[in-house]
Amino acid sequence: MTTIYLVDDHELFLSGVRSELSERFEVVGWSTDVDTATDEIRKARPDVVLVDVHMPGGGGLAVVRNIHETNPDIRFLALSVSDAPEDVIAMIRAGSRGYVTKSIDPTSLADAIERVASGDAVFSPKLAGFVLDAFSDTEPVEFDPELDRLTPREREVLRQIARGYAYKQVATRLSISVKTVETHVSAVLRKLQLSNRHELARWATERRIV
Repeated sequence: MTTIYLVDDHELFLSGVRSELSERFEVVGWSTDVDTATDEIRKARPDVVLVDVHMPGGGGLAVVRNIHETNPDIRFLALSVSDAPEDVIAMIRAGSRGYVTKSIDPTSLADAIERVASGDAVFSPKLAGFVLDAFSDTEPVEFDPELDRLTPREREVLRQIARGYAYKQVATRLSISVKTVETHVSAVLRKLQLSNRHELARWATERRIV
């Protein structure tokens, strides 16, 4: 039976995924934070790690990078609410074998895990074409130096604010507190040297990342 380890800072979601997958896989552990996950994954050595992209402490990127350096045989499948190109690229470059969104149904998620365990690369249908283009020899990925200063979570908050959502709405959509949203917005404004959320929205719109 394929062994899996689950990493997600949303405990209710984590519990649901664990329940859905426990009959088809051997769940050897789970964690809600980056440091604990990194330590336990190295000890458990699962076949596949299902990891959320946006979490405190560096998120899924930190988990994948840390483990990939010492245990390149462990395979990762990213699971996120975000379908942003920069998030997908970052996770794949870090070493993830696939990327699916949290809208995926349980059966498809289980199938994706099995495919990653067997060595396949798996992506949500809407992301597959983008990934092929982004990593082709003829279409190299271009990064925005300013955008690269932001963490994946900061970029997601930026996108939500630029779409016109209020802080409370952003908090609900990303399952974080309003205070955390405010902290991320302040960090984004500081890093991009902008004065307010209106300038932030204009900045994002000009770069077509809304």
